[in-house]
Amino acid sequence: MGNAGSMDSQQTDFRAHNVPLKLPMPEPGELEERFAIVLNAMNLPPDKARLLRQYDNEKKWELICDQERFQVKNPPHTYIQKLKGYLDPAVTRKKFRRRVQESTQVLRELEISLRTNHIGWVREFLNEENKGLDVLVEYLSFAQYAVTYNTLPSRRTLKNSRLVSKKDDVHVCIMCLRAIMNYQYGFNMVMSHPHAVNEIALSLNNKNPRTKALVLELLAAVCLVRGGHEIILSAFDNFKEVCGEKQRFEKLMEHFRNEDNNIDFMVASMQFINIVVHSVEDMNFRVHLQYEFTKLGLDEYLDKLKHTESDKLQVQIQAYLDNVFDVGALLEDAETKNAALERVEELEENISHLSEKLQDTENEAMSKIVELEKQLMQRNKELDVVREIYKDANTQVHTLRKMVKEKEEAIQRQSTLEKKIHELEKQGTIKIQKKGDGDIAILPVVASGTLPTGSEVAVGNFVGPVSGAASSGPLPPPPPPLPLSSDAPEAVQNGPVTPPMPPPLRLPPTPASPPPPPPPPLPGPAADTVPAPPLPPPPPPSAPPLPGTSSPTVVFNSGLAAVKIKKPIKTKFRMPVFNWVALKPNQINGTVFNEIDDERILEDLNVDEFEEIFKTKAQGPAIDLSSSKQKITQKGSNKVTLLEANRAKNLAITLRKAGKTADEICKAIHVFDLKTLPVDFVECLMRFLPTENEVKVLRLYERERKPVENLSDEDRFMMQFSKIERLMQKMTIMAFIGNFAESIQMLTPQLHSIIAASVSIKSSQKLKKILEIILALGNYMNSSKRGAVYGFKLQSLDLLLDTKSTDRKQTLLHYISNVVKEKYHQVSLFYNELHYVEKAAAVSLENVLLDVKELQRGMDLTKREYTMHDHNTLLKEFIFNNEGKLKKLQDDAKIAQDAFDDVVKYFGENPKTTPPSVFFPVFVRFVKAYKQAEEENELRKKQEQALMEKLLEQEALLDQQDPKSPSHKSKRQQQELIAELRRRQVKDNRHVYEGKDGAIEDIITALKKNNITKFPNVHSRVRISSSTPVVEDTQS
Repeated sequence: MGNAGSMDSQQTDFRAHNVPLKLPMPEPGELEERFAIVLNAMNLPPDKARLLRQYDNEKKWELICDQERFQVKNPPHTYIQKLKGYLDPAVTRKKFRRRVQESTQVLRELEISLRTNHIGWVREFLNEENKGLDVLVEYLSFAQYAVTYNTLPSRRTLKNSRLVSKKDDVHVCIMCLRAIMNYQYGFNMVMSHPHAVNEIALSLNNKNPRTKALVLELLAAVCLVRGGHEIILSAFDNFKEVCGEKQRFEKLMEHFRNEDNNIDFMVASMQFINIVVHSVEDMNFRVHLQYEFTKLGLDEYLDKLKHTESDKLQVQIQAYLDNVFDVGALLEDAETKNAALERVEELEENISHLSEKLQDTENEAMSKIVELEKQLMQRNKELDVVREIYKDANTQVHTLRKMVKEKEEAIQRQSTLEKKIHELEKQGTIKIQKKGDGDIAILPVVASGTLPTGSEVAVGNFVGPVSGAASSGPLPPPPPPLPLSSDAPEAVQNGPVTPPMPPPLRLPPTPASPPPPPPPPLPGPAADTVPAPPLPPPPPPSAPPLPGTSSPTVVFNSGLAAVKIKKPIKTKFRMPVFNWVALKPNQINGTVFNEIDDERILEDLNVDEFEEIFKTKAQGPAIDLSSSKQKITQKGSNKVTLLEANRAKNLAITLRKAGKTADEICKAIHVFDLKTLPVDFVECLMRFLPTENEVKVLRLYERERKPVENLSDEDRFMMQFSKIERLMQKMTIMAFIGNFAESIQMLTPQLHSIIAASVSIKSSQKLKKILEIILALGNYMNSSKRGAVYGFKLQSLDLLLDTKSTDRKQTLLHYISNVVKEKYHQVSLFYNELHYVEKAAAVSLENVLLDVKELQRGMDLTKREYTMHDHNTLLKEFIFNNEGKLKKLQDDAKIAQDAFDDVVKYFGENPKTTPPSVFFPVFVRFVKAYKQAEEENELRKKQEQALMEKLLEQEALLDQQDPKSPSHKSKRQQQELIAELRRRQVKDNRHVYEGKDGAIEDIITALKKNNITKFPNVHSRVRISSSTPVVEDTQS
């Protein structure tokens, strides 16, 4: 690793060759042993050593050869002997001059060896045998004696020290100590050495500014290692004592002022001051250290340096000023904080009152909303009734209009018939004969002028005999007039003349003898004017055909409305499956899905973008806690005890809490006096209602005429307690009366929340639109694999977060949120229409309804008791004041049950299997997830916009330069570096340095890069020790 070292003759021969010879690889066992030795010598971190162990044997052997080719030049004791020779006081000045000529070179070689050789060499240098640290510190002390003390025990030593101080030995000694301290082992030895750090601090007296800057860098680095700050302050206390300072850090400030021509030293000084003052946890101590430098005139001098041209120095000055604690401002802040805390306390109290007021207002508003909802529901029911009445009335009006029209048509036909009859009478074809009862008979006239018998026909309101054919069906057309020929009589005898009759005419029964056939038509225009008999009314028109019945796209749901069959949707890419729970076609009737059209939604959406986002990547195929019960020993008593021991003990405790005598308790129970017996005591006492066995034992004791005084207090109470008539009923009534108001107050808001939430969800048009969009997108994804569905179960809403896009960066819910915001912005706040859903989700409607029934049973029991004791004013007042409240609560319970059943059925669920604790949380989770998706979409858009702006700026900057030029590459790398640093700043990672290998070099490197400037305040930084400052970690 380091300098070339001592080797045997064979290795020396190898070194003579220009190209080193490759030695034969040993056996695997020997190879592993030698490789382990080399790894130990290299002192690598565990991760690097683990990486080297994974090498194959060839690489391991090459590494072994490389390491063995470079061995240490001199063993540690060689340098130690030379340093001891310089410290020998007995050596002559001439000999010392000759020796000291090479002291600086020896120290430089020692520093290189300490820095580059393996850890074993350093440990050997520091071990108990060589004591290299002691020798090095002693030489450092000797090298600066002349400068520090200006006097020594002997004149020769003083002259020798002055001779050494003119050289760079002090600087190189500090470099050697720095190399030692870079190892954890060496650092611990330096920190525990009684003089090492003191001598390093005394090196500030050196006249070389470069050496002083090195010392300050090293001391600042030690301050930032755990436990180093106290050691540095102790070293400056020693510096003050040795150099005779009036105040600590006096010489440092003197050098800082005087070395104004050496910027590096000034930067190192300012950096050290900043670190030594502001790297402590205790605020009071920081102020103390800060004041030390203030007294030394640091503030005034920094004011003079504020216009310095050195950027590095300006950074350090500004860092110190930023970290300064202004005690006056802090005191003012503390007073302001106290006032603010008082104000906060006052505001919190106001918030508490406002929260209570808000809760009351919310309950009041909910009650009003429920009342309005109940009125609305009642009005809707009344509207439905009015609609039914209107429908029936409309049907009746239509029927009446039809009857009127038919009547008018009948009158018109009768008028026409009468005209025809008169015409035929004039022509002599028929003869009208009036009868005594007012009827008119129409008789056909034969050629001889006589009328045949049995051929009367009734006209209008007059009735006459007709032929049998006239009674069995519609009359045939009337015959036309007969021709005047010899055939006329024969023709007339063949049948009667039967003119058409109006439908309302009622014809008499047909005579037994059939009439003759009608005569042949008579010539003349009159024949053409005889109207044909009316046709029978046409059959009622059949129901109009259902839309689409000509194609097979309609299914019938057991007599319900027809449902159009949805065709599968063909997508360009394979889509992931949205695992919703679909409703069957026969389940959607009467639900929200019967009112929405998802196919119309797909026409509005950009399905190509949807496919691109969500296409599939592969486009092809109980600690058992038990507590032991400790038995409590019962004290003996002379009293007779009839009750079980534990029961008697618990009863005694309950009676002591009441502080009432047995007579007072029993009297209060008899009259239902809840002022004497609080309801809590009544409920406790109900646990001690006498059992059947206890009553038997007590009655037996009485029958045996044993003295009651011998019984314990609990037994005497139980004896008197058990004699109260209808004890169980009275105790139950007392508990019911005592808890009634609280029960009403507890149950009413729960019922109101169910009503308000149910009605708001069912009536929300915006929520309906959201479901329509979900159904459309789900069908688009699933149609080609599972077929289109008509609706889905509400539990499918939870699966929207499980369906992710191709890049896994967004879910289906995020996409839906984007679609709603861009295309259906008016429904984006749909959740504002859903009222009190979270409260309704916490309600167990089944338990509430049971509680309402229990209240009714309690009221019935109270009424029965009152009928037996109608003189009890307490029961009378209770029933009078609260019966209406219970009736209203029961009405609310009925409305809540109906409203909830309606909304559950409206969404295709089963009320029996879907209680409010299952139904409403679906909407709560969906709304919460939807809001979060909205926020994440907004955040992602802002990030994309910021990135786009940054890329545009970079492109604009790159367009101004030649892309192939080196300056362009450098500029791009700088931009990437700045971006990386900004990312790290956002993370705000901080690192506490430990005294481990490489820590000192890491800290000094960070100091030179100005990465240690600001120290966070006490409340914001994380520390392990009060003297361990926080340092920005420059490595990821």
